[in-house]
Amino acid sequence: MLEEFSDGYYISRLCVAAYDGEHAVMECTQHEAANEQVYDVGDGIGRADQPLLVKVDESHFPVLAADDVPSGTLAVPDGVLEATRVDDPPAMRSVLVAKPDRATQLLEWFTPYTVNEPDYT
Repeated sequence: MLEEFSDGYYISRLCVAAYDGEHAVMECTQHEAANEQVYDVGDGIGRADQPLLVKVDESHFPVLAADDVPSGTLAVPDGVLEATRVDDPPAMRSVLVAKPDRATQLLEWFTPYTVNEPDYT
């Protein structure tokens, strides 16, 4: 689902659609697979409970899992969607998913507290 893009991001192509919910979401199985790839700590152990930090155009936002989203879709609340250049959703778009180090860096820039690295032991 995710391909290497840069030192800080993976890339995927998803249908970006408007969503009535409070948070951006994607289908549970896809979210879990992406999460395991992004947060893999070796020996097949991955984190399936973390939000993914995605970038659409210049906007970063967390993505959670949801049962009511079609596979291959990134469902984005209207308020978040307005900050992107997706003018006529649904639309196929390249979506960047931040790797752990980049996500931690971004979260520290945008939160008033320190983000600690997860303890995988």
